[in-house]
Amino acid sequence: MPVLPTTAARVFFDGLFTEPRVAHPEGIAIHSDGSIWCGTEWGDLIRIASDGSRHQLMGSTGGFALGIAFDSQDNCYVCDLRHAAVFRYAAASGTLARFTPQGILVPNYPIVDEARGYLYVSDSRGNNNIGPGIFRYSLDTGEGGVWSTAPMDFANGMAMAPDGKGLYVVESDRSQVSYVPILADGSAGRPSVAVSDVNNVPDGLAFGPDGTLYISCYEPSRIYRQRPDGPLEILIEDPAATTIAHPTNIALKGSTLYTANLGRWHITAIDLS
Repeated sequence: MPVLPTTAARVFFDGLFTEPRVAHPEGIAIHSDGSIWCGTEWGDLIRIASDGSRHQLMGSTGGFALGIAFDSQDNCYVCDLRHAAVFRYAAASGTLARFTPQGILVPNYPIVDEARGYLYVSDSRGNNNIGPGIFRYSLDTGEGGVWSTAPMDFANGMAMAPDGKGLYVVESDRSQVSYVPILADGSAGRPSVAVSDVNNVPDGLAFGPDGTLYISCYEPSRIYRQRPDGPLEILIEDPAATTIAHPTNIALKGSTLYTANLGRWHITAIDLS
């Protein structure tokens, strides 16, 4: 049985009839000012006020936005499916432009590693196309290429390990979360299985301040939780897929877990308290 009832989840912002429409959001991230940002199937990058009272368009790739992430300067990195590239929203100028070169197939989720000066990006590659799953780019220039050559099966959401020594990566078509060490020289270590049997299609990851790992599933509409040294358990599930509707990426702010819902037009807030 789920730990939380479905009533712990609510629609935080309904973008069905707004302008711009929050069209099937996949990526979600928390800005330093507390606002919630997301991307849409039109490539729109949208800022939602911290209280959910209003939203605004910050820019658009003209493609299909997937995962997004901020750096410490509030620049936002946007993975784009149509353009097979990562775009960067520059906070200083308010402009959104292509950041990475060609080469990656399906850039899905970005991780900012300012300590090492890199942006890691998962490459989903497409179904039934097992291959290198993580690229790495310079945060200064955007140049880079394949980082981890280990074969992955639809690399998806990622999270930096709490100790900063490796990446946790969803492999959606293996229903698992893998761990890739970052070695002392910055190269990728051999992946290992960190969490298995994440039924059925895991998608996004987020770590809580206490080291709890949250895993969102595109199918069924479910969030898992694994506490440090604890078992994998279902945190919350929406069998009707209406309030939590095929959640992809997730983001934590205090005791609230926000989910993007690829199946609908809203952002969900889940009260973890």
